[in-house]
Amino acid sequence: MTTIIIGAGASGLACAIRLKMNNQQNDVIILERLNQVGKKLLATGNGRCNLTNTASEYYDTVKEFFSSVGLMMRADDEGRVYPYSNQASTVVEILEEKCRALGIEIVTDCSVYGIDDDLTVESSNGIFMADRVVIATGGKAQKSLGSDGSGYDILKKLGHTITPLSPALVQLISSSKYPRALKGSRVKCNMTIELDDEIAGSEYGEVLFADYGLSGIVTMNLSEIVGRNFTENEPKKCRAVLDLIPEMSRESLKSYLEKFKSLRGILGTKLADIIEKQAEGSIDKMIACAKSWKLIITGTKGYDFAQITSGGAELNEFDGFESKLVKGLYACGEVLDKQFECGGFNLSFAWYSGITAADNICNKYTTR
Repeated sequence: MTTIIIGAGASGLACAIRLKMNNQQNDVIILERLNQVGKKLLATGNGRCNLTNTASEYYDTVKEFFSSVGLMMRADDEGRVYPYSNQASTVVEILEEKCRALGIEIVTDCSVYGIDDDLTVESSNGIFMADRVVIATGGKAQKSLGSDGSGYDILKKLGHTITPLSPALVQLISSSKYPRALKGSRVKCNMTIELDDEIAGSEYGEVLFADYGLSGIVTMNLSEIVGRNFTENEPKKCRAVLDLIPEMSRESLKSYLEKFKSLRGILGTKLADIIEKQAEGSIDKMIACAKSWKLIITGTKGYDFAQITSGGAELNEFDGFESKLVKGLYACGEVLDKQFECGGFNLSFAWYSGITAADNICNKYTTR
């Protein structure tokens, strides 16, 4: 049996290795658009590769897989799991070495143009015939690292539904002048995204101010809402509303201000000066600003800066990651409509879906 995997990212590499480990008789070929495998992996986790999270529902499967290929992992205090070396390059090297040891063929600089119903793969390197094909192309985020959105077109031509796409886990752009003035400053706060004055999402954590707007984990986690909004033909008015002092009620903050007259002892000089200037010396306005600071959001930094793509191939059109429409066609990873928050959860799903697709292929092959 020959399986062709399109894409040498997380899900594609995991799928290929698992296929061969399950049954050495499997012929596995990976077609990769770039000139190297795992390029996007090298950039994840700030170069450390946040492999998974101990809170991920797929953690046990991912842990077992990496144990089987000899990669040791360790978790930080927040459950984020990294390679023991703390280097993303270790992950790529181990996976690439495993592919070579197992006899997996990797064809780089190979763009796939389409797949026929009989699983004939048309590429820049010619025609490939397969018994099974796995789409592991990733989404549209960070095209330079391999994800050019081609997998969506392939699946759509084969009859699959692609839900609306937008950048996610990405920084937000603001037309307000204050983030620029606070560039480099961080604050722990509660951020709410409002669309036409209605709350669309809220989360507590760290926000980083930048010259273009807002970054930080909270911003990234809420960015999917913003991204979807600005892909609409008529996007709603969007604002980020920050409760800069969520631990204090308005009443206790008023008592503090009546005593100390300034927010500097809480927010620090730079941010407090901005809030106080905006409030024009009024304690009530200071409280309103500190507890509900409104910043206009005009969009996201886009796919070039996004960690993932929101949307994708409809999950209910797959069973065990095999297409219900085209026998022998599988899809895994970011190309599917399945997204998570920051912290290794998306990469965890990529590994899991590739592993599970491989198991299902082998189960069908050995029992038929």
